[in-house]
Amino acid sequence: MTTSDATTSQVSRVWFITGASRGLGRAFTEAALAVGDRVVGAARDVAPLDDLAARYPDRLLALRLDVTDRAAVFAAVDEAVARFGRLDIVVNNAGALFAGMVEEFTEAEARAQLDLNFFGALWVSQAVLPQLRGQGGGHIVQISSIGALGGFPSTGLYSASKFALEGMSEALAAEAAGFGVKVTIVQPGGYWTDLYTSSTATNPDPVYDSLRAELEKQWAEGSIDSEPRLAAEAVMTLVASDDPPLRLLLGSMVYDLAFDISRQRMDTWAGWEQVSRAAEKAVPAPH
Repeated sequence: MTTSDATTSQVSRVWFITGASRGLGRAFTEAALAVGDRVVGAARDVAPLDDLAARYPDRLLALRLDVTDRAAVFAAVDEAVARFGRLDIVVNNAGALFAGMVEEFTEAEARAQLDLNFFGALWVSQAVLPQLRGQGGGHIVQISSIGALGGFPSTGLYSASKFALEGMSEALAAEAAGFGVKVTIVQPGGYWTDLYTSSTATNPDPVYDSLRAELEKQWAEGSIDSEPRLAAEAVMTLVASDDPPLRLLLGSMVYDLAFDISRQRMDTWAGWEQVSRAAEKAVPAPH
């Protein structure tokens, strides 16, 4: 280790990033290494990280990991702490898109979507909490999605996995706050990753052909994607904050959509206010 590396290792943060070999995970890994931090890059296939491992041999630990394997997740966290001594920033980024209409999903496909996008993040969160709690702080960054703003045709199970992630993460934030551990839910819009090109599709039912054609037309006309580097820059700003938010939207499209969906929900709630309030009346407990 060089003198400069030794100095850096004394002050640098330690990241644990899942899905680190591709897309946003790769961008987060590169950004952290570029500022002198140390990174545990976990992925099912770590070969794409070989170039970074060669460039940063003392600051990048590439770990082969399937986040759906709870025991393997706990073992990976133990190995990360043994290598670098602590964890400062944990990014639950591993995930995939299983595309298809709700009716089309088999049980195996539905469980696989939840196993990766929700349970994987749950296992990592459980595994790192004792370390973060013991050292008196840390920051868990949960990479959610525009799909958690609402359910959209053909991404229903993907949205379900992200809704579950966000519900769990809100509770986690409240539970961990007293130990100095921060939690942020990041909701990105579209980025140039392989999320959509490598997505798994259900066996299509012809009854949805017209809807599928309309969706493809909408995506072709309105898809706006950005460089993953911009998402990484936003996350670097996030983790440098002394008072990070519970939620962070990434991109103008997802920002505007979040406000539109919120306004629509508020309008609906207001329109049905009388029915809602009439459904509640305090009465003595039944005997």
